[in-house]
Amino acid sequence: MTTPSVDAHVRLDTHPTHPSAVTATLTGAQAHIAHVGLEAAGWHVATTNILVLARIDHEEPYWAEKAARQLRADGITVEITPRLREAIDEEWTWANYPMPWCSRAEIREVSDDAQKIHDDIRRGRLLIHAHAQDAHTTVAVGTYLDTGKSVYLHGENHLRQIANSFDSPARALTAFEDMHADTIRPGPAPMTDTERDTADARTSPGTPTTEPEPPRTGAGTAPADTPGPGAHEALFASFVEDHGEWEKYRTWSDDASVANHESLTLRAAFDHEARDRDIAWTIASYQSPVGERTWHATATAGTPTDMIETLLKSLDTKTAWTERTSAPLTERTLTTVTGPLTEFGWTQTINGHHINWPAPNGETGLRLDVAAAVGATTARSGPAWTVWGGKSAEQPAWTVEFSRNTPAAVLQDLTYNLATTTHCVRTTHPSKAPRQRHEVLRTVALTAPSAVPPAGRSARR
Repeated sequence: MTTPSVDAHVRLDTHPTHPSAVTATLTGAQAHIAHVGLEAAGWHVATTNILVLARIDHEEPYWAEKAARQLRADGITVEITPRLREAIDEEWTWANYPMPWCSRAEIREVSDDAQKIHDDIRRGRLLIHAHAQDAHTTVAVGTYLDTGKSVYLHGENHLRQIANSFDSPARALTAFEDMHADTIRPGPAPMTDTERDTADARTSPGTPTTEPEPPRTGAGTAPADTPGPGAHEALFASFVEDHGEWEKYRTWSDDASVANHESLTLRAAFDHEARDRDIAWTIASYQSPVGERTWHATATAGTPTDMIETLLKSLDTKTAWTERTSAPLTERTLTTVTGPLTEFGWTQTINGHHINWPAPNGETGLRLDVAAAVGATTARSGPAWTVWGGKSAEQPAWTVEFSRNTPAAVLQDLTYNLATTTHCVRTTHPSKAPRQRHEVLRTVALTAPSAVPPAGRSARR
C-alpha cells in the first residue's frame, strides 16, 4: 500500500541558542497535519509553524530522528540540516553517570522515564504535595490526578525515578513526613538549572542576532583589551594542560568542552562558539560528585583573559576549597570581597536594590544585587555579584557573574585583579578615604527587600 503524499514540509534543525534542543519549521498547505503529529510526540509550540523539542535528558537529536521517520512514514517531507544530522550521528555518554552498568540504550530508557515524570508535573497531571532534601538530591511525593496513584520520587532531572507508590495521598504524605521530617517543604521544589534551560528553549525559537557589536576602544574594556580570536580557546587548553587534577572531555555538542576537577565537585565549561556578550564560561561547584550545585559563575566571551585566568586559578586556592561556599551576605563577606576596591579608593553608589563600586575611571566595576544575595525571592533572579567592564553596569561590554554562596575568596581574587590592574594602568591612588564598612552594611539593611519566600517555593538548600 502506497502512503499518500501530504502537502507539508518539515525542516528539523538544532536550536540556535540551546545546544541540544531541536526546532521544527513547518510549511505547506497541510502543515497542520505535521503540527499535530509533532505536538503529540512531545514537541512544544513556540510560534506559528515553529515547534521546539527540549528535553531534560539532552536526547533531542535521537528523538528528532524518530519523529522524522514517523513523519516520512505518514507521507510528509522532512529535511534534516547537516548540523542536526551530525548531532544525531554523534556518540556521547554522560560523564560520571551514577549507573555505569547501564548500556547506552538503557541509559536512554532511564532518562526517558524521568522525562515523562517531568512532563507530567509540568502539564499538571502529577500534583506534587511536598519535597525534601535526601542527602545530596531532591525527593518528592505527589499524586497522579487521573489515576489517583500516589508516588515517591527520588532524584532530579534525567535521574528522577519513581521509588515507591501508595494507594492514597494520605498514606504517601504520612510516609514521606516520617522519612524527611527535618527537611520537608510543601509543594514542588524550585526548578533546577536544567529545567530552567529546557523551559527557555521551548519559548525562544528565534535565530540569534547577527548584528555586529559596535566598535570598542581600549578604554571601554578595562582592565584589558577585548581578547582576540582564539584567546579564550588557548586559555582553556593551557589551564587543563598545566593543572593535572583537571581533565577535559567533550559534551554532546562539539560547540562546548568541559573540564572536571578530579574531586568531581568542580566543573568548568567553555563554549567554543560564544562571541561578544554570549556566555562563554560556566563554572560550577557541587556538594559531592552527584550532589546539588552550591554556587556557579558565568563569564561572557568579551571578558579579558586575565580575568578568566584569575577566576580559574582561584578555584584551586586553599581558601576557596576550605570555604566551599560563603554565607549569602555577611559583614565578613562584604569586607573580604570589597576590601581590595576600598583600599584603592573605590566608593559605593546605590541604585535601587543594587550597590555599585565603580572604578574611579568609570570603565569597570563591581555590582551587588542585594535581593539576590540575601535570597529574598525564589523567582529566577539575576546574579548576586557582577564584575563588569564597558560603559556602565547597565551597559556592560563584558561581565563575570556570580551566584549567592560563591566563596568570598574567589570573589576577592577577581576584585583584587580589578583594583590593581585599573589602578596601575589608568588611575592614580586618590586621597579620599574609603567608606567605613558599617555604612555599607547599613545600606544593605535598608535596601534588602523584606519579603520572604512563600511556603512551598522556598530556596533550595
